[in-house]
Amino acid sequence: MIKVVVVGGGWAGCAAALAASKAGAQVVLLERTDLLLGTGLVGGIFRNNGRFTAAEEAIAMGGGDLFVAMDANARHRGINFPGHSHASFYDVTTMEPLVKKILQNYGIDIKTRVRVSTVVKYGKKIQYLSDDNEEVIEGDAFVDTTGTSGPMGNCLKYGNGCAMCILRCPTFGPRVSVTAKAEVKEVMGKKADGTYGAMSGSCKINKDSLSPELKDKLEKEGMVVIPLPENLKKTGMLGKKACTQYAIADYAENIVLIDTGHAKLMTPFFPLDALRTIPGLERARYEDPYSGGIGNSIRYLGIAPCDNSLKVEGIDNLFCAGEKSGILVGHTEAVVTGLLAGHNAVRYCLDMQYLELPNELASGDFIRFIHQQMETEDGIKQRYTFSGAAYFAHMKKTGLYSARREEINERVAKAGLTDVYNVCLV
Repeated sequence: MIKVVVVGGGWAGCAAALAASKAGAQVVLLERTDLLLGTGLVGGIFRNNGRFTAAEEAIAMGGGDLFVAMDANARHRGINFPGHSHASFYDVTTMEPLVKKILQNYGIDIKTRVRVSTVVKYGKKIQYLSDDNEEVIEGDAFVDTTGTSGPMGNCLKYGNGCAMCILRCPTFGPRVSVTAKAEVKEVMGKKADGTYGAMSGSCKINKDSLSPELKDKLEKEGMVVIPLPENLKKTGMLGKKACTQYAIADYAENIVLIDTGHAKLMTPFFPLDALRTIPGLERARYEDPYSGGIGNSIRYLGIAPCDNSLKVEGIDNLFCAGEKSGILVGHTEAVVTGLLAGHNAVRYCLDMQYLELPNELASGDFIRFIHQQMETEDGIKQRYTFSGAAYFAHMKKTGLYSARREEINERVAKAGLTDVYNVCLV
């Protein structure tokens, strides 16, 4: 039986493992920490704007298990908030065990607290990996979904210090890139001012630290907007955000809170003393990062050069997904790329032609668009997502955006890709 090893258990890694298993491989999923989902442990937003289209494409192609799980675990549905329509918010406090159970039901071998330390190659192929305990992990194909942030030194060098507590790199060791360990030169994203990286786009506040009135309103409506006084407006921070779909005036001039189990604060950081001057937030305490009054994690410091099948350049049996595959933002984007990478890892093992999603589908157009834009000086400074900024504008202009399930299903059928991820290839 062919064996696929996925390194990194965030949304992209979970999707890659799922797709490889459905295609017939024996799959091992390695995660550095003791929890899956990575930054998905503190995210929670999906189906907003063009993410609805992308999620429904994945479902029609047979890769919808993770989106179905998000839907089942949603605290709120059909929410409109500044710049976004028909959003759903999953509960970040209960999502991880549900996803883990789904993967286990597919027979995926999940190994947590495993940090890859060595990549051994022969020519242009990875032979095996080894971890910090010198345990050898062999595979026929590998998928790198290790992300692009950390270790702490990088956050301090390029940003406001490592503050994204969900990564917990001091506890479980710093992140390791399989691509870099395979001696492939990675790409670094830039901020608008030309410096490297981008700051994570939001913080989380403990909901119990809100006033009872504000907490009740947030849980009832799913979203609250609080106008800021003039002296607290934050226009100068917009260019620092990884999530440029939120780099609009609404988020500089208001406190925007979203109910994802915690109170998601749509800003990369906000000084605690200033935050506590706002009515309802007098007792506010950050849940993630704990130092959200000062800074947040810096990302896009290690992107793998890859083609539109998500095969990493220079290594025959290495694929990538999530932020590793381009300057992209979001859980939906991670899942879409993860499904393709995991599926193509099995195709490699069977000497089959790789699947490239066509431009007629938003998912295929998205991957090509990112890779084309990253070749330009301006493009390397942008962030790409189905939910806003440059790509969502492109999506609407080309007619790829749709919130009609039947129309999306018809597109997938016309492309000949209905249930493609449900087919066992082995």
